[in-house]
Amino acid sequence: MTRIDRIAEPWGTRTPYGSGGEWPVRVDTHLAEGVAAEDVDRWVQTASLLHSNGDAMDIAVMDNRIVGVRGRAVDRVNHGRLGPKDLYGWQANASPDRLTKPLIRERGKLVETDWDTAMQRIVDRSKALLAEQGPSALGFYTTGQLFSEEYYTLGALTHGGIGTNHVDGNTRLCTATAGEALKESFGCDGQPGSYTDVDHADVIALYGHNVAETQTVLWTRMLDRLAGPNPPKIICVDPRMTPVAKAATLHLAPRPGTNVALMNGILHEIISNGWVDQEYIQAHTVGFSELEKEVKNYPPALVAEICGVPAEQITEAASIIGHAERLLSTVLQGFYQSNQATAAAVQVNNVNIIRGMLGKPGCGILQMNGQPTAENTRECGADGDLAAFRNWSNDAHIKDLARVWNVDPMSIPHYSPPTHVMQMMRYAEDGSIRMLWVSGTNPAVSLPELARIRGILEQDRLFLVVQDIFLSETAQLADVVLPAATWGEKTGTFTNVDRTVHLSEKAVEPPGEARPDLEIFIDYAHRMGLQDKDGQPLIKWHDPESAFEAWKECTRGRPCDYTGITYAKLRGGSGIQWPCNEENPDGTERIYADGKFWAHPEYCETYGRDLITGAPVDPSEYKALNPEGKAIIKAAEYMPPHELPSQDFPLQLITGRTLYQFHTRTKTGRAPELNAAAPDVWVELSADDAGAYGIAEGDLAEVATPRGSVRAKVRISGIRSGVLFLPFHYGYWDTDGGHQPDGAGRAANELTITDWDAASKQPIFKTAAARITRVSAGDGPSLAPTTTASAPVGGFPEAAATKGIPSAMADEAPEMAGGAR
Repeated sequence: MTRIDRIAEPWGTRTPYGSGGEWPVRVDTHLAEGVAAEDVDRWVQTASLLHSNGDAMDIAVMDNRIVGVRGRAVDRVNHGRLGPKDLYGWQANASPDRLTKPLIRERGKLVETDWDTAMQRIVDRSKALLAEQGPSALGFYTTGQLFSEEYYTLGALTHGGIGTNHVDGNTRLCTATAGEALKESFGCDGQPGSYTDVDHADVIALYGHNVAETQTVLWTRMLDRLAGPNPPKIICVDPRMTPVAKAATLHLAPRPGTNVALMNGILHEIISNGWVDQEYIQAHTVGFSELEKEVKNYPPALVAEICGVPAEQITEAASIIGHAERLLSTVLQGFYQSNQATAAAVQVNNVNIIRGMLGKPGCGILQMNGQPTAENTRECGADGDLAAFRNWSNDAHIKDLARVWNVDPMSIPHYSPPTHVMQMMRYAEDGSIRMLWVSGTNPAVSLPELARIRGILEQDRLFLVVQDIFLSETAQLADVVLPAATWGEKTGTFTNVDRTVHLSEKAVEPPGEARPDLEIFIDYAHRMGLQDKDGQPLIKWHDPESAFEAWKECTRGRPCDYTGITYAKLRGGSGIQWPCNEENPDGTERIYADGKFWAHPEYCETYGRDLITGAPVDPSEYKALNPEGKAIIKAAEYMPPHELPSQDFPLQLITGRTLYQFHTRTKTGRAPELNAAAPDVWVELSADDAGAYGIAEGDLAEVATPRGSVRAKVRISGIRSGVLFLPFHYGYWDTDGGHQPDGAGRAANELTITDWDAASKQPIFKTAAARITRVSAGDGPSLAPTTTASAPVGGFPEAAATKGIPSAMADEAPEMAGGAR
């Protein structure tokens, strides 16, 4: 069989199939040079850690080292297929610059130490702050890439033990709106749809969802449907000419920040033409009359003026959706990281609700995740919410969680909404949060308005703990650095966007003294002496499987019920979709199939928020609106972005992902094939804008906003005029040059604004006012995505000196290198 270049052909070969058929199997494999399948000592079960699709695979182990991967043919998610990050990303585990020993700051330098010394320093500071100020002095910020066992332990020790409300995950940056939009429409988180809806849908609408680059295997599934005998129609909403847009039946390219107006225009047409299921609306929903009244104000002609989308395209999109027999709608960062994020995502929910397109094959909604375990962060209470979708505003739910943990209900913080990360940063900035524990993420590159974030993290009065696998830009600022194990080096479960739970087994030992995150969290809880109300240890589990059993018990009777899942049941086969319990022993493919929702006032996860102001809905108001727990149809008025183009900054900047890198490039930047495919930052602009500003393909340009500037090579693309695009992955290190101390920055978040969606608190990365200026001529066209020419890159700014960080690390500590898991 001829091997194809999976960098040049990221979606592989086609295996066409038709509506109602089963997606054919195609097993993808990549092994290290010189290793044949028969050389492999053993294959160890896992799933992907470098995107959110949940591709199941097996790790090839030879001589106690990882030497490759293959797809799992029996798995429901990928049927054996792997994307480029799956195939090549594993190589980063063996990078020589892995953290292998704890580090502590001494006289301004990070130096190696032992685990007892590092942990005692954290515990001493924790206890001192608790005694002086109380739980509000401590904050915890985690990732979307740990295991459910680890998130649950973190949530239990922070909420149930320490009693702090300051707990969030970096899922706040990518999928907080997914969870909030589902809560607003259905009273609870949890995806209604399933990946198998791709096999049945006759219309697939992708809203701000560049699935071709964010979930390559899911796009492979869609491509195989498109190549089959009865292809679905594809609607793509994206200001860029992505691979999805090129394959779409209809591509809408709205002006950034206008998604609510666009959705209202589509809903206007659907309702005015009678393309709604009145029987379903009457039986299973509340709020339709308010939606009908609101969208009357958004005829296509007016929406066209707001969005810059031709009125006839709006009408055509509504007609395609309105005549769909089986509609699958998906949403991702183009909506989530933009103006009125939750309001826009809720309008997508409204489309499927009023058309009665829920709970049936091909009829679903997937409010997508950006990370592999973003769903677990939300479920387990590691993003500020309470474990197992319990309602922090419902005293009965607090009492029930206290029963599970055997603690006093009053020790669980529920006196105010959970603290989101940008508010945590504000508290750290003003000195009320004085210890911040960051696990598996890199806010010094990933948060907006980085100059401000650096100023916060480098304060002497902030005690910063970083738990990671490399010495990231954030870890360089830390007071204590803890070396963690990663995927393939520990055991645990994680859940993808369509509620599929996978088991990832330990394949090899972690390097040096690196430890699993679960072990680190349990060690901290024990050293802190965290106890239940009977004086017994709060954290009673000791390994991944016992932690999973504890998590299962916490989910009993809740929407995300795991009680029917065991490690044994997950071994050797496919993933299982929750809820899985006595009533659903094999899992649940689609939820809300019977028109019954998790929205009853006594059961729901939230009473909702005002979509414009973000103010919580009063419980009595919710009960009056929705006493029977029906789906909630919420209307929203369009509001312009807070920062609009001006004479000095006439363009709009959007940021996003590239297929070959993940987050701040911890692993992908250390995988040769992936890094060679996208080694450095670039800026995309339209041909019209390039002509207007005298810029050519391959030139070096400077992109500036009121907050800073970035230099990048130019790519002229099909992006809509007036819009610039920067990938956000690139920070302040080079894979071949290490730390970059001088020059202009290349981190896109030097430019983004401190602003967030009122309801979900998700930062807005897609509406900054910007300008572009040519710096120098290039050396010819920039051939995306395999160009290897690098623009001048920025160094980690001098501000690091506040904590005594020198321009180069001393011999006592590993070489500086960036990234977060």
